[in-house]
Amino acid sequence: MRRSAQSAPFPEYGLAELGLAPGDQVRFRRGPKERWKIGTVVRRERDGSVGLTDLKGAARAIPISLIEVRTTGPRGGTVWEPLPERAARTEQLRLL
Repeated sequence: MRRSAQSAPFPEYGLAELGLAPGDQVRFRRGPKERWKIGTVVRRERDGSVGLTDLKGAARAIPISLIEVRTTGPRGGTVWEPLPERAARTEQLRLL
């Protein structure tokens, strides 16, 4: 079977399910002692991780638990929200 003929592996688990859209700015780090790196959301990967490009243009597949999303805080400042928290809130809003 050709790759183009296959359906999406996670059609119900797209970026919208996580509260993300292509082009959103996020930050990530691979280990607890590493510095945060800035990235841009591209797509949802086959394994469920998020496909990003970093500032150098390199493609990365980062697990959801290692990503924080840039958002605006209550006073207008930049706040970084962990992606699992955002995804849980997005799921709860869909239930209402």
